[in-house]
Formats: sequence, C-alpha cells, structure tokens
Amino acid sequence: MKSTDSVQVALEKIAAIDHSGYELRSVLAIAPDALDRAEQYEKAAADLPLAGLPILLKDNIEAIGLPATAGSSALANTPVQRDSTIAKRLRAAGAVIVGATNLSEWANIRSDKSTSGWSAVGGLTANPWQHQRSAGGSSSGSGAAVAAGLTQWSIGSETDGSIICPASLNGCVGIKPTVGSVPRDAMIPISRSQDTPGPMAQTVAQAALLLDVLTDKRIFEAAARTESPLRIGVVKEWLTKDNGVNALFENSVAALSKAGVKIVEVSLPQPTEANNEDELHVMLHELVTDLAEYLNTRPGTLVKNLQEIIDFNRTNEAVELRHFGQELFERARELGGRGPEHEIERARNLAWAEQLLNLGLENVDVLIGCTYGPAWTSTLGKGDDFGSASWITTAPAVAGTPIGTIPMGLVDGLPVGLGFVVGRNREEELITAMAQAERVLNLGVLAPTFLK
Repeated sequence: MKSTDSVQVALEKIAAIDHSGYELRSVLAIAPDALDRAEQYEKAAADLPLAGLPILLKDNIEAIGLPATAGSSALANTPVQRDSTIAKRLRAAGAVIVGATNLSEWANIRSDKSTSGWSAVGGLTANPWQHQRSAGGSSSGSGAAVAAGLTQWSIGSETDGSIICPASLNGCVGIKPTVGSVPRDAMIPISRSQDTPGPMAQTVAQAALLLDVLTDKRIFEAAARTESPLRIGVVKEWLTKDNGVNALFENSVAALSKAGVKIVEVSLPQPTEANNEDELHVMLHELVTDLAEYLNTRPGTLVKNLQEIIDFNRTNEAVELRHFGQELFERARELGGRGPEHEIERARNLAWAEQLLNLGLENVDVLIGCTYGPAWTSTLGKGDDFGSASWITTAPAVAGTPIGTIPMGLVDGLPVGLGFVVGRNREEELITAMAQAERVLNLGVLAPTFLK
C-alpha cells in the first residue's frame, strides 16, 4: 500500500472509531502535515525501515506539529518548536507521525486517586474491548490505538508499568527497554532514573523493528526471527489474584515446555512496603528537579516548576481537579528535589532491585510471569483497581532494566498479558523469548470486540 493510502486509512479510522462512533478517545491530536509527509516519502521512494508507515506518539514527547501537553491544560497553549530525537529518528526512518496519543495526565504522577487514561486535554480513553473498561496507564492512548487497529505502531513511555499495563489491558505488544538506551530529550519527565520511551505494536517483530529505530541499532528485528534456545525462569510469585489469569499462565508455560523451551521454576521475595515507599520517594524527588529542568528548556511555557503547576491547577480546578486532586504533586513539593535524602533512598532501592534480579536471573536467560488482571471498570475520581496485578514491573522499573509483554489470551472476554524480564541491555534475549512465545501461543493479532 502506498504511504499516502496507509496514512489516509489511519486518519479515517481515527475519525470513525476514535473521534466518533465507538469514541475510543485514544488520539489527542492529529498532525496537520501527515498526508504531506506521506506524499514526500512516496516521491522520494527511499528504502527506509518504516517507509511511509503511520505511527502515533505519546503526548509527552515533542514533535513539531503536535502539542506535547502530557495531558495538562497548563501546556495546551505552548506550541512545540523542536523535534525530540525520537521524532527525528522516526522521520529519518520514513515513519509518518500521524498524531499524539492521550495519556494519564502527567503520566499518572499527580494523584494516587487518578484514573488511568484520563487527561484534562484528551478526556478518558476507553478500552477497545469494552468501552467502560480501563485502557490502563499511563500510555493509555498508545495501547488502545494499536489494539484497535488505528495504526499498527505507537510510542509509549514507562516509569513503572506505563507501557506494560496498557499493552496488557488492551491486547498488544509492549517493550520497555533499558533506561537510557532511547534518548529522552524533549520528553516530559517524571524520573530520570526510571523513565524510558518504548515501542507498542501488534506483533513482536513490529515492536522489535521500532526498537531498532528508537535505539539507532539494527539488531532487534533479527532477534525476533531467531530460534536460539533460551532458559526461561517461571517466577511463581508473579501471579495475580485472578484465577482465570493464573490458569491461562499455567497453560502458557505448559505450551512453552511442550514446544521444547527449557523451563526452570524461580522463587523471588516480594517487595516490602519500605521498597515501594523508597521507589515513590525517589520518583517524587526527581519529579521536582527533572520537571523544572525540562520546563525551563521549553520555550513559551506558562509554568516553570512544580509549584507553578500546582498553582495553575488550583486556579483552573474546574478543568484540572474536577475528578481527582494533586496529592502526589503536593507531597513531592514537600519532599523537595534531588539531595542527600534522595541519594540514600535511590541507592538503597537500586541495591534491592539489582540483587533481586540477579538472584532471579542467576541460572536463566529470561524471567516470565503474569502482568495484570483483566481491565477493570474505569471510575473517574476513585482511582484504579490494581488489586489483581502482579508485581512483575517493580524491580525492572527501579533497576532500569527491560521488560516486555505479549497477549496471553482472553479472560472474561478481555485480554491479559504474559510478561518477560531480562537483565540490563539484554533486549535481544527479551525479544527472542517474546517472539518464540508468540509463535508457540499462536494467537495472531487479537481483534477487539468494541462492546459499548
């Protein structure tokens, strides 16, 4: 299909499914130059890895022509004047960035009662399987758009679970790579220690190709095709509180074993409340410093630091605070930015996460487990129901190591994910394991039910 045709199809799907009809609300803004860029790629007829393919970009990453609001009206009237390195690499690879995806406002760091998928700018993203269900967060729009087939490709970002959760709940593939392996310039931050952009797609091969472009490497697509034998550790603690998900996981492990994959049972201690509190404190400390640094490099912003965002939200509470507050912002302000306390907590938390992952990966190449339960019902102002989630994302988030997920099947008519964890900079093994499991499970691309 020609580039202009592919882009036109994507725009038509967005108009018919996202902005009207089912009202998915996964796309926050459309790039005004999408068709022009597609036509340019057609005329150039260059042999590029993403030649003419329509791609969506999470709205916390800057690309000229898109708003990069992080879902907040505080940034809604601040035109983007630069392309992030991510946008530059996508364009250089031939991709047509057709729009920006909705997200949980400020990537879900404003309140512990926030509703995943809601932002003041984009509204509430729905789940393409059942409209009232959560699309997960914070890369809600990126996961929902890919699962709904608006495009086959999108970019999300993760601090702890923000790619894995929406990929799992919507039924697509997501990869959070090693922190620092993908440039984060011109990306609205939470935590320099944990933030990273990553690919979301309908298949592992697509996600691998996209990761090649994002990292400026040419190794991951090949990893998706290899049949190299891997030792996979099944972490028995990475289960959910949903019996249907756990049974599906056991069936998936049995299928992998029957296909000749070496399976080893692994046991890992769960994180303590102190571990979780350390992680939260580190993120809040870094939010104060890192967000101010970002805002002061972006021309024309009305807000320059966290305090000014808090004040803006209070002034515009009818828009910003109508469903939930900003308790985490206020707690971050009280904690303050980077300093001795942050350094102690970060060192302690990192040591815990690295020790746990080293223990888990001691005799295997890849660890697997359940990710989240089926999508819960979205309840604006009452927070999210993570009660049936496993804790698979926690240690990789703190350690900055890769994690990925593929669809594992359906439970009660909703998709759930199979998670994969590897050591730092071991994305090749991650992708090889994900692709091999994808072939064994043989689910194909899941087709959402669009129940409303």
